[in-house]
Amino acid sequence: MNSRRDFLKGTAWMGAVAMFGGCEALKLTNGGTMQGFVCAPLKKVRVGVVGVGRRGCWAVERLSQVPGVYVTALCDIDESRLVDGDKAIAKSGKPAAKHFLTSPDKPHDGYRRLCESDLVDVVYNTTPWQYHVPASVYAMKCGKHTAIEVPCCMNIDECWELVETAEATQRHCIPLENCCYGDSELLALNLVRSGVLGELIHGEGAYIHDLAAENFAAYKGSKFFTEYNGTWDRWRLKWNQKLNGNPYPTHGFGPICQYMGINRGDALDYVVSVSSREARLTEFAKETFGPDSPEAKETYALGDVNTSVFRTFRGRTIMVQHDVSLPRPYNRINLIAGTKGILRDYPLRVALLPHAHEWMKEEELKALKAKYEHPLYKTAGEIAKKVGGHGGMDFMMDLRWAYCLQNGLPMDADVYDAATWSCLTELAAESANNRGKSINVPDFTRGGWKTAEPLGIVNVDLAKLDFGDVKLHGAEGQFKKEL
Repeated sequence: MNSRRDFLKGTAWMGAVAMFGGCEALKLTNGGTMQGFVCAPLKKVRVGVVGVGRRGCWAVERLSQVPGVYVTALCDIDESRLVDGDKAIAKSGKPAAKHFLTSPDKPHDGYRRLCESDLVDVVYNTTPWQYHVPASVYAMKCGKHTAIEVPCCMNIDECWELVETAEATQRHCIPLENCCYGDSELLALNLVRSGVLGELIHGEGAYIHDLAAENFAAYKGSKFFTEYNGTWDRWRLKWNQKLNGNPYPTHGFGPICQYMGINRGDALDYVVSVSSREARLTEFAKETFGPDSPEAKETYALGDVNTSVFRTFRGRTIMVQHDVSLPRPYNRINLIAGTKGILRDYPLRVALLPHAHEWMKEEELKALKAKYEHPLYKTAGEIAKKVGGHGGMDFMMDLRWAYCLQNGLPMDADVYDAATWSCLTELAAESANNRGKSINVPDFTRGGWKTAEPLGIVNVDLAKLDFGDVKLHGAEGQFKKEL
């Protein structure tokens, strides 16, 4: 499990300059912890987006509306996607980006040229999962901060590679976990930090989302194109074919880890995981493509439902579930339970002592939400809703990390969180493939969790934002109202 990590440590980065000679900005330091790490304020944030597919194009449009953020570079294998990206930028009134077109047979070429350029400060990585670590590591070695769509890494070696690269280069590596900025998640965090739920004991998170049709779709022009939203080369389906366990853990897992202060006062000790058999994708393939089709004859390693349970060093438990196959309503569970009460989402419910045997009535819940509305949501929630992105939480996430960079603040989530929240991709497979064997969770902080402070109740000061010529697609009036 640590073979690649041992190799990286053994070489002590001696070959880094030779390997990454094109990165003129490459600066290796003696390293240091990234917990609480800050850089000098960067008022104008130039962002290069790598992977301008469906989610990437949404990101370009959002980022272009964040005050002080400029999308200056775009990279993709499809030129039409780059054009779409510029259209999204144009809506904000900001300048068009430089294009870094690459080819499917040389997928690393484009992002490397982008990282080597002097056009960007942050590389925003929305590529297929297999390129998350290569592109982000290269960005950091080129002196750029990086922000990575989730999961950030697909195995333990990749987790360590991200951690050790961030430490050596002293560059931010930000996990783009938008669900940490949902209104219910922010409410839960404020309830937890305010002591309303008491001492935390148990949490549950999940990614339950019927993607059977979407997994088989592909880009327009492909012979596999369907009416569903497609992905390049069906890359996500291919992960279902080769990886059992939980390949997409962070949407439900990340918020629970923040509530509990994982990596900041507590740490994951071990995990056990089990998977059901696979049935739904095979059934869907037979019904859609025919019983004799290649799709129907393929073997899908991913069980329809995976359930993993962690125990922390402080004796708490976390259940994380994954199901992207069965036809059931979307759900992240988002449950956090303590000695004084419990919050559970989908739909949002709260029960507190002395009446914890039943959920709060609607009026009681409304009053609780009003009293404990998170300050960040109170400040920017309505703005975020107008800009959009999963109800606004995507914009809230981008606004917050950009604000931290612009004001020299530590990130809400760092490289250790990126690794910890993503490590279940390998650990669940290892445990599930071995009859639920208990697996130790690596401590990516190397003991730093014992003294690190949990994430507090953060906010943004709208008066410190540089609006410049940004247009917010109808939200500018709300900004002016708030100011």
